[in-house]
Amino acid sequence: MKHKQGHKFLARYEVTDGAKFRLKDHKPDDRTGDPGTGDELETMLAADVARLAELQELLYADGTWALLCVFQGMDASGKDGTIRHVMTGVNPQGIEVTSFKAPGPEALAHDFLWRIHAAMPERGYIGIFNRSHYEDVLVTRVHPELLEKTGLPGALRGKKFWLHRLDDIACYERYLSRQGIVVLKFYLNLSKDEQKRRFLARIDQHHKNWKFTSADLHERKFFDQYRTAFEAAIEATAAPRAPWYIVPADHKKFAHLVVGAAIVDALEKLDLKAPVLPEGEQALLVAARAELEAE
Repeated sequence: MKHKQGHKFLARYEVTDGAKFRLKDHKPDDRTGDPGTGDELETMLAADVARLAELQELLYADGTWALLCVFQGMDASGKDGTIRHVMTGVNPQGIEVTSFKAPGPEALAHDFLWRIHAAMPERGYIGIFNRSHYEDVLVTRVHPELLEKTGLPGALRGKKFWLHRLDDIACYERYLSRQGIVVLKFYLNLSKDEQKRRFLARIDQHHKNWKFTSADLHERKFFDQYRTAFEAAIEATAAPRAPWYIVPADHKKFAHLVVGAAIVDALEKLDLKAPVLPEGEQALLVAARAELEAE
């Protein structure tokens, strides 16, 4: 059944043209579109989760499109939890989740998109990237010394290096869209104060200790530099064929609602339908039914 709720509030968070994009215009605690009560929010999210399960089945049955969802954000912005909550009702056989860590020797010996392309979802599947090709214009931009490990010729690392790399990503995502891969990108927009609160919770609550590392504290020192890098990446790569969603991440459940709504809307636009069997195969079904009923 087609989703009837509608997601008009999504327009506030969607970026399809980065020309005038400024991250400061998007507040991490913005909850425009929030129904106002916990129960109503849960009801809206549950409706999206249920509809997403239906659409994923149709996506698989249709077998012509694929969906790629890219999740980026600061440490503790809620990437894992968002993926878990939004995808909770989807058949796990129809999802391919890839978490991109620091590249190893084999990846470093190739171009930066090599390991990304190898993880693209098949037709009929939903691909989830927990971090992605954008790490190469985020972490590497904040820590340019990491470029030394890539083996790139020095002649290619000039003043326009980052502009060229962002252009490569924009062109790559255009290519994906022309191959039937719908690209959605989610930046979980977390405030520095909320990150601090979540880090302290990870330290104070024993069952969350494993989530915190000294590297988290080290990278927090570069919070502003990361925001600058995110702004540049979104500005250069936002497009109708590969939109960004600037998800206010200070409130976890509302973040889940925005992400779920965006995915449902994107799949609804594909007008997916289950394939219709040829007349000959339908006749076989009739015969099979008669045989089963005769037992």
